[in-house]
Amino acid sequence: MTKANVTNVTIRPEEAAHFSSLAREWWNAKGPMASLHQVNPVRLAYLREAMDAHWGGAIDAAKPLAGKSALDVGCGAGLVCEPLARLGAKVIGVDASAENIGVASAHAEGMGLYIRYLAGELASLNLGQFDLVTSFEVIEHVADKRAFLEQLAASLKPDGLLVMSTPNRTAASRILLVEAAERVGYVPRGTHDWNDFVTPDELADLLAQAGLTMSKPRGIAWRPGKGLHLSDDMSLNYAITARKL
Repeated sequence: MTKANVTNVTIRPEEAAHFSSLAREWWNAKGPMASLHQVNPVRLAYLREAMDAHWGGAIDAAKPLAGKSALDVGCGAGLVCEPLARLGAKVIGVDASAENIGVASAHAEGMGLYIRYLAGELASLNLGQFDLVTSFEVIEHVADKRAFLEQLAASLKPDGLLVMSTPNRTAASRILLVEAAERVGYVPRGTHDWNDFVTPDELADLLAQAGLTMSKPRGIAWRPGKGLHLSDDMSLNYAITARKL
């Protein structure tokens, strides 16, 4: 892959505006963000497996992240931040949308959770380094993917763990995740641009340029009767972990 020009700007104003318009519906599991509510248990299952493999310890521990710090980048209204806090982590959530951050903060307060939420460009926030960095379904929305991954890498402690998921750029994802999903309203119109999807090989290359080594990806697939689940099928979506080289 040819190296792209790197900037410090990863936020696309039009993307931030799109998700800001959905902020108040983010926690409505039957609303326009229903697809995120449906995929979130699958993402969290992958995250728990990755955490247990990385840090060891009792796999049935109620708070495996106790004493650890976690950063969720592109946090939306907190669908991942809140479970991370319940697992014992000290959590910071960052998002491009101030409206999302307002909804996330109010929801966490209502749940009795302390989570620090901030809006803006990650590189400008000077948050330091974290044991765990997560970013689910975000890289396909950023302006400069290499710069974004370099920001994630800079936020990771030397022995930390990065966990991500993103749609794959395949014929199947174009038909099902973009054309069909948006046409029937499963995903709000204008959410995805298929050309911005990243293949696993492209992501591994970009992560390596940022000083990270990527695990073997796991697919997030769907089938009738089973719904969304972790799979070897990566034609729609996949999840990865990465660590510093």
